[in-house]
Amino acid sequence: MTTKRVIALGFFDGVHRGHGALLRRVGEKARELGAVPSAVTYDTHPSDLILHTPTPLLSSPFDRADLMRRYYGIRDVIIAHFDDRMMHMPWQEFLTDYLIGELGAVYLVAGHDFHFGYRGEGDPQKLQTACAQLGLGCDIIPKVEQDGITISSTYIRTLVAQGEMERANEFLGHPHTLSNTVAHGKHLGTTLGFPTVNLQIPSGVLIPAHGVYACKVCFSDGTERMAVTNVGTRPTVDDGDRVNVEGFILDFHGDLYGQTVRMEFYKRLRGEQRFPSLEALRDEVLRNADQTRAWFARQGQTP
Repeated sequence: MTTKRVIALGFFDGVHRGHGALLRRVGEKARELGAVPSAVTYDTHPSDLILHTPTPLLSSPFDRADLMRRYYGIRDVIIAHFDDRMMHMPWQEFLTDYLIGELGAVYLVAGHDFHFGYRGEGDPQKLQTACAQLGLGCDIIPKVEQDGITISSTYIRTLVAQGEMERANEFLGHPHTLSNTVAHGKHLGTTLGFPTVNLQIPSGVLIPAHGVYACKVCFSDGTERMAVTNVGTRPTVDDGDRVNVEGFILDFHGDLYGQTVRMEFYKRLRGEQRFPSLEALRDEVLRNADQTRAWFARQGQTP
């Protein structure tokens, strides 16, 4: 028997507050209908295939799914493979064969600007009309604004790329997030006296403005620690141009290599700098650690 699902439709990059309006509605209808609250997203942004223009994303498919589950209680996140077949699928077929036939949709929720199917010919009005004919529930959620600005992934990407993390987080409704498996670095943290996590930015994910950020590192067991995180090429210790995300974890002792952790970005403290020595770098990291503790204390957060 096919699982009954109430499904949110969209790409959900960043899972911002505008998306949240859809996802909350899905939760309400799922409870009402005794169905599974679900969402469909894609592994690749459609514009990558359609326009051959890579879109640097706020979040990987893993992070999108995690954010939807943690903040909005979405139990089933379907990450569809956006390929040539999906790109050329007529919108009617996407609705009847994929959403209803394969996924068991009994109710759909989409945003005011949602387009789907071949050449994006499916739109909110066509979706509502077709759902009514098929006896399927359908809600179209209007745009959500903040400070007179429509909340959109495009706008938030601009903020993250500029390092305006506090404003980006206001529009997201949660901290900007990067999750990955901790990789071996150059053990710089050991040299400086701090345990560190080195994370690779997943392929296709936007690199925040280079610099140093007040962050939290969240571990798989649910615990979290404050961190001073450098995003950039580490000019004091490296000559290359490979971007590293290196978090100096405060008040922590242990080995995290091979574990998956979540990095949450809260505030950019400064731009990336080249220091004359490792001692000067260590002094600055200590100063940034004090700034990070003070920032979280002002927010009433002391992990």
